[in-house]
Amino acid sequence: MTQTFWLISAVLIILALAFVVAPLFFHHSGRRAELDLRNQNLLAYRSRMAELDREFEAGAMDEESYRQLKEELAGSMLDDVPDADRGVLGSPAQVKGGKSTVAVILLSLVVVPAAAVFLYQQWGALDDVEQFGAMQEMMAEDGDRLGQMQELTAQLRKRLEENPENTDGWAMLGRTYMRLEQYNDAAWAFERLADSIEDNDNGKAVAWGLSAQARFFLSRGELTPEVTGAIEKARALNPDEVNALGLLGIYAFGQENYEEAIGYWERIVEVAPDHPQIGSIQQGIEQAYQRLGREAPAAEREVAAGPGVTVRVEIDESFRGEIPDDTTLFVFARSAEGQGGPPLAVARLTAGQLPTDIRLDDRFTMSPDSKLSDAEEVRVQARLSRSGTARPQAGDWQGQLDEPVPVTADEADPVTLVIDTQLVQ
Repeated sequence: MTQTFWLISAVLIILALAFVVAPLFFHHSGRRAELDLRNQNLLAYRSRMAELDREFEAGAMDEESYRQLKEELAGSMLDDVPDADRGVLGSPAQVKGGKSTVAVILLSLVVVPAAAVFLYQQWGALDDVEQFGAMQEMMAEDGDRLGQMQELTAQLRKRLEENPENTDGWAMLGRTYMRLEQYNDAAWAFERLADSIEDNDNGKAVAWGLSAQARFFLSRGELTPEVTGAIEKARALNPDEVNALGLLGIYAFGQENYEEAIGYWERIVEVAPDHPQIGSIQQGIEQAYQRLGREAPAAEREVAAGPGVTVRVEIDESFRGEIPDDTTLFVFARSAEGQGGPPLAVARLTAGQLPTDIRLDDRFTMSPDSKLSDAEEVRVQARLSRSGTARPQAGDWQGQLDEPVPVTADEADPVTLVIDTQLVQ
């Protein structure tokens, strides 16, 4: 990108030099033509004068005619060559003018490029040019990775359709579709996973719970008949299937059925205390108790946190008066590699708690296969949701950090994230 930029700059400098040098050459050529014409007139004058002299000496004309013709010839010569004394090519004035032209050309060849480079270094934006080039390369690389992932996913799907008993393959295909946000295909893959599992009701229940989760994302948080059907199949095999319980708790919370949400989520804490999302679940329980105006019971066990990032979330002063305190706040951490994809961690709070410091770590992970502690850097974003759902909608307020944040084992000083933008569509 930088090489191309300097090549274009060199072409523009050459064009600028052409505008300076070309008029000097054209002026020199015109002056030469003018001098050639004057010299021709002088030669014609001298030749005619010599001819008159010969005719007078031969007696072909009298003295009066000779003198009259000489005066007429001299007059016409003054009209044709008014500056005859400077009309001789190679005169001192012409030599001086030629040297000046050469000097101006040589000076232009040095000064114009040097001035262009110097002024661009002072006023230009080469850093922006290089940054734009780097962004273009990154986007191209991201596009290549996405294309490769889709191609590999298509190959895996084809092989699984030929060998449908491969349970590990169906699980991998479903998770890959979730990362690609192809939720309908993910639900289909998880349902094929359920069909491939034999003599393991709990495994089948998990597969149906994952299918319900994919369809829940597809419906943008609505309990459609497809979502409800998958949840019922999961709970028929295992009433405590955690994915199904989690979805029911999220939906109940969104419908302001806080007691019901607490019941579903506390059941998860009871039957799966080592659940990878236990931190988010406990935080959801606390939020539900706050909405009911009650104090949540103390957590029965501490959850191992591990590496993470510490963020201080604030609201821009221009929004502070228009956001209700009970507006749901989501804080997301996504992998710094690539664009989009499911978050590695999600924390749920309310606007009334801001400003606040929060430590994002594996307590808030979304999937046991995609942990925040496995990442070196993450991109952090916060969103105040009017609807209470994690998907962005018009009217929500959000903010994000421009640079990735390193994932560290120690709790370093928090990085400040300001919610300063309202979504319009």
